[in-house]
Amino acid sequence: MDQSKIKRLKYACYSTNVTMSAVGNLSPVLFLTFRTLYGISYSMLGLLVLINFVTQLIIDLIFSFFSHKFNISKTVRSIPVIAVVGFLIYALLPVIMPNHVYFGLALGTIIFSAAAGLGEVLISPVIAALPADDPDREMSKLHSVYAWGVVAIVIFCTAFLFIAGNENWPFLALIIMLIPLTSAFLFAKSEIPQMETPEKVSGALNLLKSSTLWLCVLAIFLGGSAECTMAQWASGYIEKALGIPKIWGDLFGVALFSVMLGTGRTLYSKIGKNIGRVLTFGALGATICYLVAAITNAPLAGLIACALAGFCTSMLWPGNLVVASGRFTQGGVFIYAMMAAGGDLGASIGPQLIGLITDTVIADPNAAHLAEQLSITTEQLGMKAGMLCGMMFPLVAIFVNLYMWKSKDKNKESAD
Repeated sequence: MDQSKIKRLKYACYSTNVTMSAVGNLSPVLFLTFRTLYGISYSMLGLLVLINFVTQLIIDLIFSFFSHKFNISKTVRSIPVIAVVGFLIYALLPVIMPNHVYFGLALGTIIFSAAAGLGEVLISPVIAALPADDPDREMSKLHSVYAWGVVAIVIFCTAFLFIAGNENWPFLALIIMLIPLTSAFLFAKSEIPQMETPEKVSGALNLLKSSTLWLCVLAIFLGGSAECTMAQWASGYIEKALGIPKIWGDLFGVALFSVMLGTGRTLYSKIGKNIGRVLTFGALGATICYLVAAITNAPLAGLIACALAGFCTSMLWPGNLVVASGRFTQGGVFIYAMMAAGGDLGASIGPQLIGLITDTVIADPNAAHLAEQLSITTEQLGMKAGMLCGMMFPLVAIFVNLYMWKSKDKNKESAD
């Protein structure tokens, strides 16, 4: 494959990752718009996020065991097409069926989340299959695009709604649809490299016997939890726990976190090396950031902790993909599917657990007395307790990554 074709395929993969950024952040940006225009409850709005993650997790699990049943090249090319269909339904069905707005939003979410799930499983191994001087840095570059995509999507959506008005949100979804359309055009004229899959389900089951695989899955589960918990709760934490106005909570909670996330991944793609050390110290830094966020009452310290958490967790997802791909000589797509499942599970469980802890503390009759002693509100105490619980994910990740880094067994695993 010549350099021009490689570059074209890389751009197709990068634009697909930007589509995945849109899939994960479009609905949260539109939450208040949907509540204002259609009176949709907060619980039903939150369900859209859960639908997103659960759909992706189902795709991950299907590919974990049945990847050999798929034509990988055709499936990769179908990813942006599926996303286009999802955004079309998401934008148009609520307009066509005004009495069934939520049905249209949910159906569109399921479809474009399926595309994102396929992207998680297949785009990383596509990049890994391309010739490169430093594959680790190429993987980091791919995932940095996702983080910068989040920044761009959040800023663009906010500006569009401010200028065009909330009632024109369907046009926003249609404009974003141009991103996967671009990917579809790039993939159509690209050559997809061959990627290995287990020949049958038994091949996948043999790989499941590897303790190294489960250690890698645990590591990305913890990394995904550490990253996505702060990403989803930073805005609410900054607003409620630190008493900062919502507009600044959104800006610093989402955009600044993503900027730091992108900065960390971009730096590794340029100068990074020794991924084991990066993962271990990244988890250590994230633990400190969560701890500071949990105990401080100083707004500036809390803002800095949230922002630096983005930098510290930046490699905990892509870095573990690098580790897994280096440890296994066989398995191909199956390995990436299992890692995607672990990351998505962490991204689902982590934020939900923090919400549960926060609500439990707020509902506890004894919490009001403790909050009064600490000179904070019960809601602030709940948020801080949630952050303290969230600290456990990067804390455990320190020891998992340290064990993998210092492991004397450097031999790559195989399905033999």
